[in-house]
Amino acid sequence: MVDNPNTSGPSAGPPASEPEPVWRPSPERVAASNLVDFMACLERQGLARVGDYDALYQWSVAEPESFWPAVWDYCQVVASHRWERVLDDPAKMPGARWFDGARLSFAENLLRFDDDHPALVSWTEAGPQRRLTYRELRREVARVAVSLAALGVEPGDRVAGFLPNLPEAIIAMLAASSLGAVWSSCSPDFGIDGVLDRFGQIEPKVLFAADGYVWSGKEIDVLPRVRAVVEKLPSLVVVVMVPHLRESSDLASDLESLSLEGSSSLGGSSGGVCLYQDFLADEAALDDQNPLSFAQLPFDHPLYILYSSGTTGLPKCMVHGAGGTLLQHLKELVLHTDLRREDKIFYYTTCGWMMWNWLVSSLAVGATVLLYDGSPLPAERKAILFDLAQEEGMTVFGTSAKFLALAEKEGLKPSETHDLGPLRTILSTGSPLAPESYDYVYREVAPDVCLASISGGTDLVSCFALGNPTGPVYRGELQVRGLGMAVQVFDPDGEPLVGEKGELVCTQAFPSMPVAFWNDPDGERYRSAYFDFYPGIWRHGDWVELTPRGGLIIYGRSDATLNPGGVRIGTAEIYRQVEALDEVLESLVVGQRWQGDVRIVLFVRLRPGHELDDELRERIRRHIRANATPRHVPAKILAVADIPRTISGKISELAVRNVIHGEPVKNTDALANPQALELFRDLPELKD
Repeated sequence: MVDNPNTSGPSAGPPASEPEPVWRPSPERVAASNLVDFMACLERQGLARVGDYDALYQWSVAEPESFWPAVWDYCQVVASHRWERVLDDPAKMPGARWFDGARLSFAENLLRFDDDHPALVSWTEAGPQRRLTYRELRREVARVAVSLAALGVEPGDRVAGFLPNLPEAIIAMLAASSLGAVWSSCSPDFGIDGVLDRFGQIEPKVLFAADGYVWSGKEIDVLPRVRAVVEKLPSLVVVVMVPHLRESSDLASDLESLSLEGSSSLGGSSGGVCLYQDFLADEAALDDQNPLSFAQLPFDHPLYILYSSGTTGLPKCMVHGAGGTLLQHLKELVLHTDLRREDKIFYYTTCGWMMWNWLVSSLAVGATVLLYDGSPLPAERKAILFDLAQEEGMTVFGTSAKFLALAEKEGLKPSETHDLGPLRTILSTGSPLAPESYDYVYREVAPDVCLASISGGTDLVSCFALGNPTGPVYRGELQVRGLGMAVQVFDPDGEPLVGEKGELVCTQAFPSMPVAFWNDPDGERYRSAYFDFYPGIWRHGDWVELTPRGGLIIYGRSDATLNPGGVRIGTAEIYRQVEALDEVLESLVVGQRWQGDVRIVLFVRLRPGHELDDELRERIRRHIRANATPRHVPAKILAVADIPRTISGKISELAVRNVIHGEPVKNTDALANPQALELFRDLPELKD
């Protein structure tokens, strides 16, 4: 039995005077939580006696070989064979091996239920579109899997999706996974080169693609992009087209000129190109007793290939294993999000962002997954995500910090206009959540929710910092470090910090580390991405502060940190102040090399009807000076009509920094709006 174990590293004990939380869970909610139940299970099994989250966290990082099997059992991972050893080479990072000897199927875990409980509910800007029960989902996955198997798809083959956030994307992924194939996806707003930079590296055998998508009421036809991509992917055997903008008959006509050299012929379509409904195997081909078979594969068998943003060169192809992804997601969903079968969980995401993969894992809990494809704030229906929440009885609402900031600026007050009674949790990620957005949520959205700002990355297909449904929420802070994740904050010499800014690191191996990078046979690219700065320790690239309460404050990416006069400043510290002003929709800040030092340059995109005059510039400077420090005040403030973003919606500070210095941006196709970069080129205001 372990009682409140001590581990090396900084203490997370309470400070002398603590700020007041903006929310606390009721005692009833705490008592009914999965976390409390998990702690009780640990005590019954004689593993640990831990009375609160802090003690549980310390035990989880001190005893990983007990913690992760406990998560496996509590979340009821389905496996044909349990492990022989939990962890081999624990000191190697990278190189540690988890659950050696285990055999399982990711798809089997997500499809463990076979009943009439709702599995997927799909919305677009036009409203609800499609509903599938778990039984219907299993059946459709089986029909796709049978057809993939008939093509010869087998473990290790790549199956790709160029799709909106529709049920067909999840169905195709699960079908591929059931055979042991590796799934990789891009959203249809990627340009041709952006898709080829990704899929061209991994050489998929099958491509699922849609003919287009809708954004703020406008239909965007991507069939020309599909044609161009298919021509440059000689590895393809079949292209399966999902009608989204067109009727099936119209899309069939438009596909007549699209063909693949030497590929299969299916569904009456020549050249290996067919409609989704023609690709589905006949019901008669399914075994009524056991329509789905699941390849039982090792814990670290490749499941997903995800990609870095690619703004500094070709995207890194990160290979994630089935077991590590499943176990980490179950921990985060069940323990940190308090997800249960009766929940209805939503995350605003595309198929090109890791939060899609995270959301889909909710099927392993048996919850209802709510999908949405389109603009989060379409011109004709700004409150559509809150409409979805009300009409579907959403209990977990996942979104971005940017959405919450824009919703406030749009004047949305869903607590007055919508019935959000079932809503229990709001999750936010993508960028640091400003303290003012905490105020907005509790004032105008829902007064009794656990507002969990979470943070991780594509690199680990999961999170380092998460919510704690049993603990308080403090304004501007991420609640806790994730269980089993030995997260610390280091200074440049590798010494741990508390209450000071530094580099976010993870000092121990964890199951969802990438299995490998694609086409990186000696692992050099993998090691250099995370382990060069602090040998043997994962350096994530975030500039953060660990609070005495054990929470985290994120100040931005450490590679975008400003350094005027030798003082490091996180970009989020400036964004929080600037975007609190009503006139400013969004902003971007970079450091410009100037006269042997660095000066801060702030770009603002203003709301319609406002202009950047001297009075507004001075007000921005005063607000920053009063609420941050004089060092945070920008030397230059310029207005721009647009701000470049990556496909996943993150502001591209590094690309703008390159442009203003006259340096090339190596991969503009990684940006959703690369044309915006021209707004920053050769600006006369930056020459004096």
